[in-house]
Amino acid sequence: MTVLTAERQIEHLLTLHPKGFDLSLDRVLRLLDKLGNPQDRMPPVIHIAGTNGKGSCAAFSRALLEAQGYLVHTHTSPHLVNWHERYRLAADGGGRLVDDATFADAIARVADANDGQKITVFEILTAVGFVLFSEHPADVAIMEVGLGGRFDATNVIRKPAVSVIMPVSLDHEAYLGDRVELIAAEKAGIIKRGCPVVIGAQEHEAALEVLVDTAERLGCPLSVYGQDFLAFEENGRMVYQDDDGLMDLNPPRLPGRHQFANAAAALAGVKAAGFTLSERAIDRAMATVTWPGRMQKLSQGKLTELAPEGAEIWLDGGHNPGAGIVIAEALAEQEEKNQRPLFLIAGMINTKDQSGYFHAFKGLVRHVYTVPVDFSESSVPNDELAIRAAEAGLSAEPVSSIASALMLLRDTWNDTDAPPRILIGGSLYLAGAVLAENGTPPT
Repeated sequence: MTVLTAERQIEHLLTLHPKGFDLSLDRVLRLLDKLGNPQDRMPPVIHIAGTNGKGSCAAFSRALLEAQGYLVHTHTSPHLVNWHERYRLAADGGGRLVDDATFADAIARVADANDGQKITVFEILTAVGFVLFSEHPADVAIMEVGLGGRFDATNVIRKPAVSVIMPVSLDHEAYLGDRVELIAAEKAGIIKRGCPVVIGAQEHEAALEVLVDTAERLGCPLSVYGQDFLAFEENGRMVYQDDDGLMDLNPPRLPGRHQFANAAAALAGVKAAGFTLSERAIDRAMATVTWPGRMQKLSQGKLTELAPEGAEIWLDGGHNPGAGIVIAEALAEQEEKNQRPLFLIAGMINTKDQSGYFHAFKGLVRHVYTVPVDFSESSVPNDELAIRAAEAGLSAEPVSSIASALMLLRDTWNDTDAPPRILIGGSLYLAGAVLAENGTPPT
């Protein structure tokens, strides 16, 4: 029997099952039971939740562990270009994205076990991750939460090696609540009785209180950023401090001051999970970590050829007000080092706070070009998005595509000015489309 490619199988599943979220664990637990509960045969799990920074934390965690020589599985979501990006299987010399034959076989077996019963595609794909990770040897598995925590399909791990909660802010309010303390309570759902907990830097005191109270109520060993560990920049280096002392390290390769805190949370999490790291391995990890679509500099590719000569192009899929703030801060840092006029090309979906995202760039961005997000049914029309940007105090106009925005900027650019700095952002869907069109998908 011919097995369809992974993508073809997922396309078929999307015609049978809801594409969105339906927060409950009943369906995925039923499916996992039929599969023999692969989640109980996993290597130790580092489970990561949070509104912002959880993907960066997963990237830092993988870099740290692989630099020390550990074999690491990694599950992240969503993907940017290809579904395979969600599953990185452990391998000597560093994990590799799952190959299509292995991926397709796992999907077929999980779909067959589900036998057409009601379920979401995300739940099926999460079960696929558990099957893959249980059948391939590794020292550790990193699991990123999809949405929330308490009812997320990844939250079936009985005893995680550590639960890491990254910064909590407003996002997905329709599912998680309209106050940060309610959202924090959902994220805290991944905390398990007696298991170590690491809490990353929190902007909101109300969120921090909920997370700490939950960990203490469940008797968990607890490490909190700013109290038990922290990181800061000094003389172009990263200084990390915890109860074991100080380390003078390479600065994180991922741009932005917020990545110092993200790196610190990952390091604290890996240590809390019981893994030994040498300072040399940590130093190497900081210098080699990668995370596509998050403050990623595009230096080559089809789209870059359309921009004004010498333009500096950044891509970031951050899509909520909290993400907007840290992205704007990262770009302000770039401005301090090398002054250039900043332009924003933005596309967003209608479940996000568009004006809140744009507000972070007031006084920083010279002009905004708004574009549709072609790969999402929830795309905000580009003319409406331009209105949201204007409401945030920005000069904005709608254009038909990323390519059109770059060419318009090129054709109207005054060569006597410094080449522009361009941020393309507002949506992970948009970031994925850019990487695909640019010919530089994640590998």
